[in-house]
Amino acid sequence: QVQVVESGGGLVQPGGSLRLSCVISGIFFSTYAVDWYRQAPGKQRELVAALTNGGTTTYADFVKGRFTISIDTNAKNTVYLQMNSLQPEDTAVYYCRAVSILTQRTYWGQGTQVTVSS
Repeated sequence: QVQVVESGGGLVQPGGSLRLSCVISGIFFSTYAVDWYRQAPGKQRELVAALTNGGTTTYADFVKGRFTISIDTNAKNTVYLQMNSLQPEDTAVYYCRAVSILTQRTYWGQGTQVTVSS
């Protein structure tokens, strides 16, 4: 059974940093792409960062240079989203998504709340 579990959200002041974690179990990591999305109140869910099974990363323009997506090189079942220089507009629920490159089957986590406020 596939499980996607996010953690690491919280309240942070503008300019601060957070690192989100996404632990995925029940998959062969080499056959999945992993993305981070976010959804702010009243807005559509939007892609923040993506990591292909080959290690290629892409970012939304609004986070380029501030956020970094990476995989835990030891555990290899955890994907991180390092978020620096956070701003109030980054406030949202952040979701992790795993997508099979073979079947396109998609698994979502429950989300973790990030609030940027002074």
